[in-house]
Amino acid sequence: MAETFTAQMSATRAGVWRVYVVLYGVPEWPEYSWARTAPVVPTPPERALALESLGFEVLPDAEWEWIEYSKVPDDPSSRVCLLAAVSVRRMEVAL
Repeated sequence: MAETFTAQMSATRAGVWRVYVVLYGVPEWPEYSWARTAPVVPTPPERALALESLGFEVLPDAEWEWIEYSKVPDDPSSRVCLLAAVSVRRMEVAL
């Protein structure tokens, strides 16, 4: 069975959406950023192409899960941020 990883997607402080794959024990994670800013969330096909460019693919039957959190948790007027995650695996290279 192929090793699985978690890909996460969020918007930067500047509002640019990015997707990255969480890899423990490495100094830099593979990352892709879109050339547009929030609130236009990248579509599932755009996310799949971004992950493919990083050498990963979403696991069959996996779905993106979204959570929201506040910059200041106890302040209801604090800016809300979105974070999405999905299980991925390395793409197999055809020989």
